[in-house]
Amino acid sequence: VQDAASGREPGSRGDEGSQQPCKEEICQILGEIQAPLCPLLLRLLCHWLLPKLLTRLFLGVQLHRGQLEMVLRAASTVGSPAPGPPNPWHARNSPHIPGLQPEVPLVFLCSHQSQVDGLLLSFVLLSQGVGLPRVAVGAGTSPRLRSLLQRLGGIFLPSGMPPTWSDRDEGLPGAVLDAYVQEVLRSRQPLVLFLEEPSASLRLADPARRWLLRLLRALRDGAVPDVLLVPVGIAYDVAP
Repeated sequence: VQDAASGREPGSRGDEGSQQPCKEEICQILGEIQAPLCPLLLRLLCHWLLPKLLTRLFLGVQLHRGQLEMVLRAASTVGSPAPGPPNPWHARNSPHIPGLQPEVPLVFLCSHQSQVDGLLLSFVLLSQGVGLPRVAVGAGTSPRLRSLLQRLGGIFLPSGMPPTWSDRDEGLPGAVLDAYVQEVLRSRQPLVLFLEEPSASLRLADPARRWLLRLLRALRDGAVPDVLLVPVGIAYDVAP
């Protein structure tokens, strides 16, 4: 981030006065990516609102038990509490495993069939003890909805990124996004990335390319020694 900022203003390195506007811009970019989690809102959503919503939308949710147990074993490789609010939901007949941090970060790579995929997957992961994930949300949300989703763990690409995907020349927004993703991986928070858009399935979406590039850079730069990629398929009898 410092290199990107100094590259925009030659000769400003070490000048507190000239760096202040750049620091403010960095904070603004970070605010576009994420916001602090709201524990009260999370409890309200997870204890009451989301269960009611899901029971109205779906007759039931089916999980592959064997694959779910593999994810739980991966998430319990280190027995330290995962970040996020206490989790009261554990599926019946499943091991009572509290939220745990894995030795390496878990990254869930998901198909994308509906706009409720993120809420559904977050609920499943949290209810099974994996922890509250950070979920990459696509563009096209209203400012109010964006602010709400950020408080619930949603993360967004910042504005100011080049309109077409590229692995270089993303400027200060790209540098801040790199640093943010590396920090999420270091803290071993689960990360959810959707590989496609609901309207264009079976094709790698441009936002997914940008997020995957951050994972590759984090590994290349040694921010984390490794990541555990978990493929997730979501299907509906009738997509909501």
